[in-house]
Amino acid sequence: MGSVQIVTTILAAAITAVAVWLAVRAVMKMTAVIRLGQPAPERFGDKSARTSKMLVETLGHTRMLKWSVVGAAHWFVMVGFIVLSLLVLEAYFEVVSSGGGLPIIGHWTIFGLVTEWIGILGLVGIGVLMVIRLRNRPNRPENRSRFTGSTMWQGYFVEWIVLLVLIFGFIIRGFKVATDHFEYPLWATPLSHAVGAVLPDWSAGVSIAALIKIAISMTWLIVISLNVTMGVAWHRFLAFPNIFFKRDPEKPAGSGLGPLRPMTSEGKPLDFEEADPEKDQFGVAQVEQFSWKGLLDFSTCTECGRCQSQCPAWNTGKPLSPKLLVLSLRDHAYAKAPYLLAGGGKDLTGEEKATQEQLAGVDVLAMAEADRPLIGTAEEGGVIDPDVLWSCTTCGACVEQCPVDIEHVDHIVDMRRYQVLIESSFPSEAGVMLRNLENKGNPWGAPQNTREDWTKGLGFEVPRVGEIDDFEYLFWVGCAGAFEDRAKKTTRAVATLLNEAGVKFAILGEGETCSGDPARRIGNEFVFQMLAQQNVETLNEAFDGREKSKRKIVATCPHCFNTLGNEYGQLGGEFEVVHHTQLLAHLVSAGKLTPVQPVDGGVTYHDPCYLGRHNRIFAAPREVLGSAIGDGRGGAASDSGAGRDSGLIEMPRNSERSFCCGAGGARMWMEEKIGKRINVDRVEEAMATGAKTIAVGCPFCSTMLSDGVNGKGAGEQVEVVDVASVLLRSVKPAAPAGEPETAPAAG
Repeated sequence: MGSVQIVTTILAAAITAVAVWLAVRAVMKMTAVIRLGQPAPERFGDKSARTSKMLVETLGHTRMLKWSVVGAAHWFVMVGFIVLSLLVLEAYFEVVSSGGGLPIIGHWTIFGLVTEWIGILGLVGIGVLMVIRLRNRPNRPENRSRFTGSTMWQGYFVEWIVLLVLIFGFIIRGFKVATDHFEYPLWATPLSHAVGAVLPDWSAGVSIAALIKIAISMTWLIVISLNVTMGVAWHRFLAFPNIFFKRDPEKPAGSGLGPLRPMTSEGKPLDFEEADPEKDQFGVAQVEQFSWKGLLDFSTCTECGRCQSQCPAWNTGKPLSPKLLVLSLRDHAYAKAPYLLAGGGKDLTGEEKATQEQLAGVDVLAMAEADRPLIGTAEEGGVIDPDVLWSCTTCGACVEQCPVDIEHVDHIVDMRRYQVLIESSFPSEAGVMLRNLENKGNPWGAPQNTREDWTKGLGFEVPRVGEIDDFEYLFWVGCAGAFEDRAKKTTRAVATLLNEAGVKFAILGEGETCSGDPARRIGNEFVFQMLAQQNVETLNEAFDGREKSKRKIVATCPHCFNTLGNEYGQLGGEFEVVHHTQLLAHLVSAGKLTPVQPVDGGVTYHDPCYLGRHNRIFAAPREVLGSAIGDGRGGAASDSGAGRDSGLIEMPRNSERSFCCGAGGARMWMEEKIGKRINVDRVEEAMATGAKTIAVGCPFCSTMLSDGVNGKGAGEQVEVVDVASVLLRSVKPAAPAGEPETAPAAG
């Protein structure tokens, strides 16, 4: 070992010791903060499925590859980070000796070949990511960048570190080639040999380059250790546990889609018959009242902004960005952590738990952070502004897009729960809806004895449960389907089609009440459970004696469909629930419904959030429309864009990336006062296709898009109509829904 090697070895050891010490301290701090959260025992079940899903999502990059070029580039960088960590380890041998290398595998040609090409592809990948970040800089006025609000220096820092580590890896190999210390052949390591051809025969070059590589790597570790909220770096470690502990590892997409988590206190579902607000946690009022998985979510956010780029609120000028909400909660949690870790915190009555002695040494900034309300205006010093909280439509676009499985919707609803149940603080217009649910059993406040009025004049008898026992499907009409004029046309169309196909079905009639979806998503879990328990009892009685496979329900509203099928199980209601488009698609394919007259004028389909993104039902409505259009392709997606006279024309944002109508999350009953109306944005996209019919599969979507079309003054040219009505016009063109109905606009 020469003098150069002695110096490089000492310097490498010193900077590594500092970096490792700081990293251990940072990990301990992050672990302590995450453990402040509430218990979540359900996250530890089915470890084999969790492990499998975590490996598939991380190594397979299944979520990231939805973004094609970005996903592929990120995959190469990720693999490079993991595999080429061995070359960082090898650098410690190279600072000691110019001919040093990893023991055993370091001399294998296959090792040289694999690391060479991973390094080359990693260089290409990081170059692509750097260009993408630069092209999407938030300060470019022509862009509404997904990086808006991200800490840009951190992204640039991480990318340059990766680039420099890769470059110096090839420089080390180049010096080994130049000094004849390289063991790999030219065919296996062409770039290393090319670099070596231009480098001098300098014996100290290997050790000095190895020291620089170690210094760069350890500088990165030191910087991220001093910045524990640096998600753009820490996510490469935290993504693995965050995906492992996702809510439902069996789900093909975002784990936080579909059902909401029940309200919990100390990790146990809350029983409202015994719950006490002074002893049990009602929603989330303080950041430490999130579960530990919530705090892990906040820590894992990589600030990529994919959630933000898909959010309907953000895209229409609302203050809500799912990314910025998560970052605000993360920064607040870590700023407040010294106070909490010293024993501080408020009990459920608002009293301080810590003694003055415990808080004596806590930093004044942490104490100030502890005094901030979780929900409050800027004047109040709130962490999350009320307008941010109430802008959410719970459409799930953020959850579906997040590459590390953050469960934004659950966290938003948890904060809403406290605001509604304890603070009674929510948009005033939603109060009418909640009172109607409590007093009338439906959000419109319509008399219960009018629930069956939609059956009048159908031309056939609609049986009630109790009048017949051998029905195959219970037809869940829903509040919109029973009371809202446009939705009643859909209800009548579905009933007519089921009758035409010979399907035995029955309705609950006046025995049905609201599923509770709007109450639950606005945060009123008490009203939800009151309605849901009543419905579960009614449904269990209707299906008495039947096993689950024969307890079949068909629903026209995706919100009812989701609630009955995914959430009633939390309250003892196990049913097989299908959406009407699924049943109609089956009846068409089985030959029980035969379209005879193609629908012309061009049709585009709007995917409802709670049918498509939340429950992955994309094909069935398209199959129904394809048969009614008569294009001979069934559910095949047709060309997008204007100019077609007939056929299903896809909007640019469709399927899992469909844009929300603006009605979910109980927004149907709240005024949209900020920015552009979400339904108008969606209607403009639909009208740009040139289609004369906008087909929907949800009564909320029907209302919102119809209002948008009328607001654009296009009511005479474009019609919004349910998939069932489109099919009925094709199956029975002379008798639409058993009543006169506006004819589709001419093409």
